[in-house]
Amino acid sequence: MALLEVKNLTKSFGGLVAVNDVSFHLNEGEILGMIGPNGAGKTTVFNLITGIFPPDKGEIRFNGRSLIGLRPHQITELGIARTFQTIRLFPNLTVMENVMAGLHCRTKAGLWASIFQTKAQREEEKFIREKAIECIHFMGLGGLEFELAKNLPFGLQKRLEIARALATNPRILMLDEPAAGLNEQETSELMDLISQLRDRGITIFLIEHDMKVVMGISERIIVLDNGYKIAEGTPEEIQSNPRVIEAYLGKEE
Repeated sequence: MALLEVKNLTKSFGGLVAVNDVSFHLNEGEILGMIGPNGAGKTTVFNLITGIFPPDKGEIRFNGRSLIGLRPHQITELGIARTFQTIRLFPNLTVMENVMAGLHCRTKAGLWASIFQTKAQREEEKFIREKAIECIHFMGLGGLEFELAKNLPFGLQKRLEIARALATNPRILMLDEPAAGLNEQETSELMDLISQLRDRGITIFLIEHDMKVVMGISERIIVLDNGYKIAEGTPEEIQSNPRVIEAYLGKEE
């Protein structure tokens, strides 16, 4: 059974149909890419899955459970984490504090436990720190734990955002243009990291404009154009699909 199922997803904003009757699935343990021209509806699909917008029509099921009507934090708690096209870190918090914030959805100690520093609260805080350090080191940010997020170079800020998403312990990690703004070396390192994440059992769903990235690591690719799904297949099938070529390059009159 597919880990994520999207059926007949539709969303309009005023008179603009941003996503029109889109269906697809995401298998556990795979890397699925989504591409399309600017304004194709890709980020809107991400926003619908993660509860930022409610769909006008359609169904979204994660591990057999409907996500319709759930708030973003509830969807995160179920096991879906995401990053954003525009970095959304806490700029005046440290690297460690940013990643620890991602673990908030996994904490149970309440106000009184924190005030009285109960044994359970101390153990939970130890777990949070250890998990945060693990995510920081995996993303190549070791030694920067106490650096303010705003002081990091752009490429490391992108890594920090992924580290914070990883801290939620997701089954699906949704990455919105993770390679945007990265240089060639940073992009190559990111591709390796995404593959390593999949090898650790995390299912990956990414939007990406860098064709080298999406064709290099995706097992299947979905193509959107003007809100419609126009193609789905392997990287090889997508590269030779006439409708995809037309969407990106146009056609002769």
